[in-house]
Amino acid sequence: MRLPRHAMLLRNALARRNSPVLRNAQARRNAPALRNAPVLRNAPVLRNAPVLRNALVRLVAGAAAGALAGLAVAQAAPAAPLGAGGTATGSAVTVSGRGEFKDMRFTVSQTTHLTSQAVKVSWTGGAPTSFAGTLFDTDFVQIMQCWGDDDGTVPSNPGPPRTQCQYGASPTTDRGNWPGNGQDDTRQVFYSADPTNYGQDDRYGAANPSAPGEVPFKSVDGTVITTGTQNNALFNRNTTNEVDFARTGADGTGQEYFEVQTANEAPHLGCGMPVTRDGVTKPRSCWLVIVPQGHLDLDGKPYADHSQVNAGSPVSSTNWKNRVAIPLGFNTVGANCALGAKERPTLGSELAADAMTSWQAALCPAGKVYGYTQLGEPDTRARLTAEGASGLALTTRALGADPGTTAPSGTTTYAPVALSGAVIGFTIERRPRAGAPDHIRELAGTKVESIRLTPRLVAKLLTESYRNSPWGAVIGDTTAKGYGWAKDNPAGLASDPEFVDLNPEFAYLSVAETPATDTDLLTSLGHTDTARALWRWILADKEARQFLNGVSDDYGMRVNPYYSTNADLNPTGAPFDPSATDDYPKSDPWCTVPPGTDAPADQKQCMTDFHPYVADMHSGALHTRRADTLWKSSWDALANPPAYKSTGPQTVGSRFVITVTDAASAARYGLQTAELRNTAGRFVAPSAGSLTEAAKGASGTGVAEITPENAKAKGAYPLAQLVYAAVRPGSLKADARKDYAALLTYAAGGGQVSGADPGRLPAGYAPLPQALRSRTAHAADALLHYTGPTTTGDTPSASGGSGGGSETLGTGAGGTGTGGTAAGGGTGTESAPGGGAGATPSTRASYDGGKALQTTAAGNTPADPANPLRYAVPVGAALGAAAGVGAPFAGGSRPRLPLRVPLPGGRTVTLVPEFTLPERLRRLLPPGRG
Repeated sequence: MRLPRHAMLLRNALARRNSPVLRNAQARRNAPALRNAPVLRNAPVLRNAPVLRNALVRLVAGAAAGALAGLAVAQAAPAAPLGAGGTATGSAVTVSGRGEFKDMRFTVSQTTHLTSQAVKVSWTGGAPTSFAGTLFDTDFVQIMQCWGDDDGTVPSNPGPPRTQCQYGASPTTDRGNWPGNGQDDTRQVFYSADPTNYGQDDRYGAANPSAPGEVPFKSVDGTVITTGTQNNALFNRNTTNEVDFARTGADGTGQEYFEVQTANEAPHLGCGMPVTRDGVTKPRSCWLVIVPQGHLDLDGKPYADHSQVNAGSPVSSTNWKNRVAIPLGFNTVGANCALGAKERPTLGSELAADAMTSWQAALCPAGKVYGYTQLGEPDTRARLTAEGASGLALTTRALGADPGTTAPSGTTTYAPVALSGAVIGFTIERRPRAGAPDHIRELAGTKVESIRLTPRLVAKLLTESYRNSPWGAVIGDTTAKGYGWAKDNPAGLASDPEFVDLNPEFAYLSVAETPATDTDLLTSLGHTDTARALWRWILADKEARQFLNGVSDDYGMRVNPYYSTNADLNPTGAPFDPSATDDYPKSDPWCTVPPGTDAPADQKQCMTDFHPYVADMHSGALHTRRADTLWKSSWDALANPPAYKSTGPQTVGSRFVITVTDAASAARYGLQTAELRNTAGRFVAPSAGSLTEAAKGASGTGVAEITPENAKAKGAYPLAQLVYAAVRPGSLKADARKDYAALLTYAAGGGQVSGADPGRLPAGYAPLPQALRSRTAHAADALLHYTGPTTTGDTPSASGGSGGGSETLGTGAGGTGTGGTAAGGGTGTESAPGGGAGATPSTRASYDGGKALQTTAAGNTPADPANPLRYAVPVGAALGAAAGVGAPFAGGSRPRLPLRVPLPGGRTVTLVPEFTLPERLRRLLPPGRG
């Protein structure tokens, strides 16, 4: 009984003392508390008790060896895949159906450590979906998110009350193309005292059995909505995450990506908010509820008339009896760090956002709180250059790398912290053309999992060069003045012969090629290094360069002249310069009243209306998952005042949205991602391996960059990017440098272990190669022991460095970069313009809904890798503790070395190798024990 107790005490003690100073070898060696402590040096118990002294030596040696072994195992753990389709599913749950659906099996890919994200819901054993005209008729699946305790109605499968489920927010108007019958996609029910006798409900609607009633919705705060539930004040068509219709294929299988919402996105559900019960506070759990609709009518008999659809609401008592409920566990939403803790500002690249918010959760218990302000990288570099006291900045390039800027004087410390990249994410569903072959028609409604894109195809999208991108410029044989170039261009990407050659199945698919589908990319506003990298990838390709210069592609398609790099073709008289572009300009001045809207002649829309920007890449991924491009394409003459309005997400079965986002956001929301052609001519998808391969080609002095033109390895992903933490230590006080060193130390260690747990590296990142982690650890050490000149009131030590210049640590990949001195400094005084006011952390997220740290600070998205090495960290830690604590209590005999312990999968790890103690340590041991 003593061993577990001592192990727990040691673990807690280490957790309390988890300081970078103690973890750092030099700090441990020089720490006066350990070197000179008179209590320990003179304690009679230790001086006169050989047994206890021996036990203490074993304790320290065993703990150190065990910790090193645990770290070695953890570092050897492979990275989790990036893509949604390949994400490991350590918390997946499978539940069987009942009754008519007893042969169906429903699987949810992730059920714990959830935040705002998508999970995959898949099923087998169903009957193929049938249709009555364009309406879903039989054998389809409906999915919703609910809150509350078990209602006790299905003992074999606990689940929530039907009144506490977010469902029923289907369109109230413009239902011409909507595949529902007005009841199966709402909360409307018909009352019948005996629902088995062609009735839907045994409770609601009793006041008027001949008219539809409504199942109320009850919010977590007690608010109850009894009428108007189809468009209520808590959730509507644009905010709900319900899946009204999910198709079962010819083989009896189906799948859907379901957007899980926290209390930030759906306060009325409250999922993830701290709840205290019996003195224990935990995040509120919720439910994912699946309601299968079958081939039996509401009276339990087969449908007699297939010309009409009789499927009722899934929240009717009749259909609710077949519901399948799966519990969902959430990360805490709210304050994850101790109130009143001092916050260190960090700011910069969105590419590091998911990693930073995950790492924060692991650093909170040590009292380290880091506010994060998302900012475009060019603006981030300008801020840190002008205000070194603004804290730690996240960037993919060095200060002074932007045109017209220079690096600040004095020391700048750079440390690689994340390896990720930009992706082209999409939601595309197959809608076969008339006459399509059987193998295509059998896939109707299913999602396209992969597409291939060349730099020229992406250039066509970014330059608004498809015929229907300037909506209304070409209508039939009528072409607006100045838009003759568009007349013979393909209507959109899906009908572009270049695209179809690479993706042959699109020859058989029908896409409504409007501004809301495939004529442009959903892009974010602002200046970013991601946009810069995308344009550089385009310019690195000869075909794309020629297209921008005005040369038609092999099929005669021409560039929109407002984006031509040829000044003679560009109507502005000046060439478009992609090499100096780090945003997504919408240069075409086209404006018109959208065809078919019946809007007044003075209510024109322009290109930013047809193709609205999103706030950032995270928002782009979320709206792509929702299949909502934000285009307000419908004129509402009855509004006050009359205005254009959004029609909401696209109709199920024919969705087509494509966006530029980051790999982490794409993984979070389960987006499919495109394979992009790299410099070697290979089409490569974003993955841990392809990102790592691209990092090997990073080049440049100071801060090595991954550039598309240098990602020449066959397996290199062309839009990979390395994110660096940049700090100007001379502008910071010693306690701030210490806190930032702690962040870098964690980022280089536990923060590079992939997984969904708080503190892990989320999906969408590749763990940094060991060489880069070492550079970051070295940078943290240099930051911690900085001795150069400061402008903060700190007094440099006598050993301060001399010589000027900028310190650049961790600046290369694969040995291509150049590094600086470990603790460089400079003579004189480094200035801090503006007084070093610093950045103020944002109190709100930069994407839709939520608060910056509160939304995801407790961890992000997909589950842990499904292989034995996912236990590397806990097993390594446990073995280290056992070795360290167990040694003093293992008996009087000498341990036999080497000490090895078995691991899962038949592997073993050597905890303590065979060795001989140095003479100075052998003197501490009793005679005969050296």
